[in-house]
Amino acid sequence: MKRIIATTEAPAAVGPYSQAVAVGNLLFCAGQIPLDPATGEIVGTDVTAQTERVCQNITGVLKANNMTFSNVVKVTVFLTDLANFAAMNAVYAKYFTEPFPARSTIQVAGLPRGSQVEIEVTAAA
Repeated sequence: MKRIIATTEAPAAVGPYSQAVAVGNLLFCAGQIPLDPATGEIVGTDVTAQTERVCQNITGVLKANNMTFSNVVKVTVFLTDLANFAAMNAVYAKYFTEPFPARSTIQVAGLPRGSQVEIEVTAAA
């Protein structure tokens, strides 16, 4: 049976989806963009600040299911410009430690609300 995960430590969904869904020992998290949970506004004008906010949002969602970044098994990173890969990766490395999860990074034409980065994770207990 699935459980819907919702927390005020991450932005509320901006559409018809859940912040995360837990099924058994798996947690499937919706992509996070750099929205401040309190204001609903984009945080930061560069990919470094935006990635930091995204990771803070992911922290909140994981915490709501009693998980941490060490539970993450798969990450998908969406960037509007792969030239920002190194800057995103520097922030990412502060949150993800060995053994690292599997990861894909994809350049996209655009992201919601003009964000430069979106990250989604899957975690396992």
